[in-house]
Amino acid sequence: MARSLKIVYASPEVVPFAKTGGLADVAGALPQALAARGHDVRVIMPRYQTLYDGPHSPAPSGLPAFTVPVNGKNEPVEVYELAGPRGVEFIFISHERYFRRPELYRDPATGKDWADNDERFAYFSRAVLEWCIHADYHPDIIHVNDWQSAFIPALLKTEYAAADFFRQTRTVITIHNLAYHGQFPRERFAVLSLDPAYFAPMSYFEFYDKVNFLKAGICYADKINTVSETYSREIQTGPDLGCGLEGVLRDRAADLYGIINGIDYAVWDPAVDPLIHAKFSPGNMLGKKKNKQVLMDECGFKASGHQLPLLGVISRLDDQKGFDLLAAIAEQLFERDLLFVLLGTGAKKYHDLFEKLQAKYPQKFHAFLAFDNRVAHLIEAGCDMFVMPSRYEPCGLNQLYSLKYGTVPIVRRTGGLADTVEDVDLERGTGTGFVFDAYLGRELLGAIDRTLAAFSLSSSWEKIMANGMGKDFSWGASAAKYERLYHAAIAP
Repeated sequence: MARSLKIVYASPEVVPFAKTGGLADVAGALPQALAARGHDVRVIMPRYQTLYDGPHSPAPSGLPAFTVPVNGKNEPVEVYELAGPRGVEFIFISHERYFRRPELYRDPATGKDWADNDERFAYFSRAVLEWCIHADYHPDIIHVNDWQSAFIPALLKTEYAAADFFRQTRTVITIHNLAYHGQFPRERFAVLSLDPAYFAPMSYFEFYDKVNFLKAGICYADKINTVSETYSREIQTGPDLGCGLEGVLRDRAADLYGIINGIDYAVWDPAVDPLIHAKFSPGNMLGKKKNKQVLMDECGFKASGHQLPLLGVISRLDDQKGFDLLAAIAEQLFERDLLFVLLGTGAKKYHDLFEKLQAKYPQKFHAFLAFDNRVAHLIEAGCDMFVMPSRYEPCGLNQLYSLKYGTVPIVRRTGGLADTVEDVDLERGTGTGFVFDAYLGRELLGAIDRTLAAFSLSSSWEKIMANGMGKDFSWGASAAKYERLYHAAIAP
C-alpha cells in the first residue's frame, strides 16, 4: 500500500446527512473505504436544515468563527463536526442564511434553483480552504465533487497560488453528472470576490459569456475523473454527452480518468438487509419469493399472478433516465404477461403518465410516486428484473444493487451500465443482464422480450441470477483506484 495521505473530501451532499442523488451515496461510502486503507479523511459539507432538526446533531468544533469574502462582504463561518465510522471526521460549514433552507438546491415554492446558488457555493468553497488553515490541517489532496465545490481548485490556482500553506496540496475533481454545470450570468462573477481579470473570453471561468463553475474546476484541477470508464470516453465525443464541455475535456484527456462507483454491501445485501421482508442469499433463495409476494401485496396485485415476471424501476422521473422510451412502448408492454412496479419522483408529465397507466392497468402496473427507502429495498429484493434504459448514465447504482439481489438488469449500453452489466449469452451460460444499444423504444421492448423468454427457462434464469449475485462491486477496489489517482496527482 502507498503512503498514507491527508485527504479533504468536499461534497455538497453526503449520506446520511443530506441527499438528492447518487453523489451523496458515493460521498458517504468512498471516504470510509479510503480511511479503511489507512488514510486520514475529513469530509466537509454544508450544514443544511436536516442537520438542525434531523437525527444527526453535530457539535461546535471549538474553532473560533472566521470570515470569508463573498459578494463584496466578509461572511462569518461557524464550523460543526461529528465523528464518523472508521475514523472519518465530518466537518459542517454553518451559515443559516445560506444553508438552513427546505431544499438543498431548489426553492420548493417555485420549483426553480435558488437564485443565489453561486454565492452559496462560492462561500462554501472558500470556507473549506479557510477551515484547512484555521484547523491547521495540511491536506495532500482536496477531492471536490461536481460544480458546487469546483471553485476550490480554481481558488488554489488563483487567489491562493502563493499561499505556502497549500504548497503541497493537489486537487481532484469528480464529475458525477456533466449535465449540471453551475452556470450563471456574467455579471454574477463579482459574487466570487475574485479578481475580474480571471473572467475574460476563453478564460477558464467563461463559457459562452456566462460564468461556469464546472468548467473552471475541470480546467484548474490537477486530475479529473468521472464515475465510469465508458462515461469518461463518451463525454469527449460531442455535445450530446459532453454538454458543450467536450473540447475542454479533450484538452485535459491525459488527466481524465474513469473509476466506477462501488456500493456499500453493509446496506445493500439481501443476506443482511433489515428493510426487506425476508433475507436470502445465493445458497437460499426462498426469501426472494417471499419478498416478491409482499411487494405484490403492497401493489395490490392478485396473488395468482406470482408466477408472472415482475419488473421494477427506481429512478428520478426524467428524460435522461429513458422514461420517454417507456412512454413510447407502454401500450405494447402491457400486452405482455408481466407485472411492473415503479418508485420515483420527477417531471410532472411522467407523474401524470404513470397515474393514467395505473388507472388503466391496475393489475399489471403500480407506481409509488414518492421516495421511500423501505420500498426501494423491497423492489430490489422482490422484483425479477430491473429496467434502466438511460439515455446516458455516468455510473448508475441501481443496476449494481440489482445484481446483488438477483434482480436481473435490463439496461442500455451507455456509461456505467456498459461497464457493469454483461449481456447474457444463454448458450454459453454467461452474462448478468440484458443489454440494448440504440436509444429506441423498439430496442428496449426487444430487450424486455429477450428477458421474458429467458425467464421462462428456469435453469437458465437461475444461472443468470447466480452470475450477477457473484459479482463484487464493493468500494475496496474503487478506493484503491482513487488512491492511485491521488498519488498520480501529487507526483512531481
